[in-house]
Amino acid sequence: MQSEAESVDAYLAELPEPRRGEVAQVLEFVRAHMPEGLSEEMGFGMINWVVPLEVVPDTYNGKPLVYAGLASQKRHISLYLMTLYAGAVLTEDEFRTRWSGPKKLNMGKSCVRFTKFDDLDTELIAEVLDGVSMADYIGAYEASKSMRSQRRT
Repeated sequence: MQSEAESVDAYLAELPEPRRGEVAQVLEFVRAHMPEGLSEEMGFGMINWVVPLEVVPDTYNGKPLVYAGLASQKRHISLYLMTLYAGAVLTEDEFRTRWSGPKKLNMGKSCVRFTKFDDLDTELIAEVLDGVSMADYIGAYEASKSMRSQRRT
């Protein structure tokens, strides 16, 4: 379910209850743990926290680097933790091993799927969000970009 909303407030307004309340609760939690310097915006049909293009203009797709994302899907809510994909603090495997939420972890590639805020292991998610500064995330992106270009030569 991709949204065409142009603002976070518009995105929340289009969600039915009780989903709106659950997404709003996750949104406030994520905001409280977001490192300095990131921008909150709509992109890819969801709420994103990104490294502004003014900071890193040369990205693989010409769009800001996504640090985290939050989306309401048809049957669940998705929280995208891109720092896991980059392995900046924890790898996906470490995250999976350490998960101790009240519900069994439902996870794809850096994407935690859930239906209620109370399903989350908030301590672990806070550690992932708090543990990677914008500068560290940029460094991990630049290192992976350098590794990709070395493999091509």
